[in-house]
Amino acid sequence: MINDRRPDDMVRITNAELADAFIEEQVAAMKEQIGDKKVLLALSGGVDSSVVAALLIKAIGQQLVCVHVNHGLLRKGEPEQVIEVFKNQMKANLVYVDATDRFLDKLAGVTDPETKRKIIGGEFIEVFAEEARKLDGIEFLAQGTIWPDILESENGIKAHHNAGGLPEDMDFELVEPVKILFKDEIRIVGERLGLPANMVYRQPFPGPGLGVRCPGAITRDRLEAVRESDAILREEFAAAGLEGKVWQYFTVVPDFKSTGIKDGNRAFEWCVIIRAVNTTDAMTAEVEDIPFDLMKKLVSRITSEVKGVNRVLYDFTPKPTGTIEME
Repeated sequence: MINDRRPDDMVRITNAELADAFIEEQVAAMKEQIGDKKVLLALSGGVDSSVVAALLIKAIGQQLVCVHVNHGLLRKGEPEQVIEVFKNQMKANLVYVDATDRFLDKLAGVTDPETKRKIIGGEFIEVFAEEARKLDGIEFLAQGTIWPDILESENGIKAHHNAGGLPEDMDFELVEPVKILFKDEIRIVGERLGLPANMVYRQPFPGPGLGVRCPGAITRDRLEAVRESDAILREEFAAAGLEGKVWQYFTVVPDFKSTGIKDGNRAFEWCVIIRAVNTTDAMTAEVEDIPFDLMKKLVSRITSEVKGVNRVLYDFTPKPTGTIEME
């Protein structure tokens, strides 16, 4: 039986031996739980869902159907990378669904962050249900729920689309093999499963994607500003040798504008907020001290290359009092 709760006396997974023991335990538990049935997995390409996919492939092979949903809230180049790694390299049973318009239309005009999360999570389930109806023998839904998701949901800090059950009218049973692990433990497990380093150490990405980095009602142009500024941030952090050294870094484009000057003219445009933090378990986080020269380069590139942006800010708030994500 797969643990529903993290045991109080569970030793933190810090080495290969402990990771291997966890993998052996979970593979055996999933084989027993799933039998000869098929499993549907939401494969985002992030470390959590990737480790779940690798565990399931090890346990049940082609009985796993991975579904990569492009909800229009992914980072630049992400859908292409997921297809390359999982379908072309790992030969996974992968279904690609472009549901961009479907998600963004449902999110139009919605400002409350919890409502946005629930819409995105609910729509995910609907997409999976539609895919499941096209397949025979699907009885399980795998999820990349991790222990901080469970704790923060229980404490009412935020709602997680992957921290709860399915609607009562759906017949899927949940498979959540990493739900008792912290993020640092999942990375070690991923290494032992043979996942590529750039996937295992990829920075965390929330289930609602860029939807929680576009505060207020999501618009396509502001969403594109988040996507483009995020790509610049990741590129410059990599060039500065910070990739893999800073736990999580991203941009946010809030729903307000400020006055600026571009090409000698008044420009009333958005600002981009940069956030960069370090943590081990996502329960607390400290702000990264970005070199000033790097910050100046980021400001120059973002304000000149990202359409509709004239100002760049840096978020100095640790967790607590702020959460890692803005919404």
